[in-house]
Amino acid sequence: MDDFAGQIYTQVHQIPSGQVSTYGDIAKFAGFPGYARQVGRLMATLPEGSTLPWHRVINAKGEISMTGSDLQRQRQKLLAEGVEVSAAGKIRLATYRWDGLSRA
Repeated sequence: MDDFAGQIYTQVHQIPSGQVSTYGDIAKFAGFPGYARQVGRLMATLPEGSTLPWHRVINAKGEISMTGSDLQRQRQKLLAEGVEVSAAGKIRLATYRWDGLSRA
């Protein structure tokens, strides 16, 4: 694993249950501002069965980026943690956004 991926995974691992972060925030917290797309690629290519809480990472608009059954899978995981998610995959960032300070 390269240093970039390791730093990203470390940040994602720290998002507390019941909160979300954006791809851009994770990149920034890891010291790679401007690398939101690369964070998205890493989340999309996690191995099956990964224990990393990938479902807590959403886009800057406060929406789940996936569609169809993948959107529903991420939505169900967030709902199970108490995060309110609309049927379309929208989350209130003002309520659920992790600030990167509190560590799980």
